[in-house]
Amino acid sequence: METKQIPLNDLHEKLGGKMVPFAGYNMPVRYSSDKEEHQTVRQGVGVFDVSHMGEFMLKGPNALNLIQWVTSNDASKIVDGQAQYSCLPNDKGGIVDDLLVYRMGDEEYMLVVNASNIEKDWDWIKSQDRWGVEMEDISDDIVLLAVQGPKAVDTLQKLTKVNLSEVKFYTFVEDKLADKEMIISATGYTGSGGFELYINKNDAEEVWNKIFEAGEEFGIKPIGLGARDTLRLEKGFCLYGNDITDETSPLEAGLGWVTKFTKEFVNSENLKAQKEAGVTRKLVGFEMIERGIPRHDYELADLDGNVIGKVTSGTMSPSLGYGVGMGYVTIENSKADTEINVIIRDKSVKAKVVRPPFLK
Repeated sequence: METKQIPLNDLHEKLGGKMVPFAGYNMPVRYSSDKEEHQTVRQGVGVFDVSHMGEFMLKGPNALNLIQWVTSNDASKIVDGQAQYSCLPNDKGGIVDDLLVYRMGDEEYMLVVNASNIEKDWDWIKSQDRWGVEMEDISDDIVLLAVQGPKAVDTLQKLTKVNLSEVKFYTFVEDKLADKEMIISATGYTGSGGFELYINKNDAEEVWNKIFEAGEEFGIKPIGLGARDTLRLEKGFCLYGNDITDETSPLEAGLGWVTKFTKEFVNSENLKAQKEAGVTRKLVGFEMIERGIPRHDYELADLDGNVIGKVTSGTMSPSLGYGVGMGYVTIENSKADTEINVIIRDKSVKAKVVRPPFLK
């Protein structure tokens, strides 16, 4: 399959970004070092180009009916200008994708989905649409910039009349920033605060340049996907394809809080039965007690050497200075403070189960 280019590809190459194929797109994985970029976001402000993400517009009197059927959360609870985290359950007990639902108006919603799942999600939602909802895939027209970190508000406030401190977490406004119309959304995947900007691709380079001028005094830097992964993992945020998949139930993944049985949705009856019976495995966080870096697919074992699961995500935490990870384990080994072993190159290395986020 041909690797697609995001609209600002040439800019990232000019900035020295190391470009790698990711989820079907050529993406900047780093510009300097993952550690340096990670700390830039935790302490100051950094900008991610995450234009590989997918955006679908759903419109019409039955848009909400379709969203209520295909998503596990209750989208009837959100109001105009509000976003909601949710997931698309499949009919076999797993997850098609996790996503954000934006309520643009009474009969208009935007769904933001993962890059690797754009076509899969589109086909799945279409297959479930018995109402004839008007759907449009606008992914190729949108540049999505995530301006993240404690200095994000100070940086962006110079460029807009919107009082950004009043835009609460998981709400958004449609307004001008850097003299361009866009969606300014108080969301992100780093746990360090900031905004995600949905920009027309024709305006994107100009907006990028103005953001970097505004953030110069705060040491603003472009940030790659490498640091995005360590930032999200320190906060215990799931990554589709690793921590949640077509084979993992939302209840096993700790997403019971976005699985609302007050309504009917795809496979809700079976998931409700699973909740009542209790799950047999659970996604947990763990931190290393002994020196070692947990990596995706390493086995997890109890202290007697019995394999109890696998690492789904793992890294050396740049903020904490020790290894942290997530993985599915048997329910008996899922309680906080349970000691387990991570099998690193055939050696058992001790860790303990903790409740994410790792970085409080």
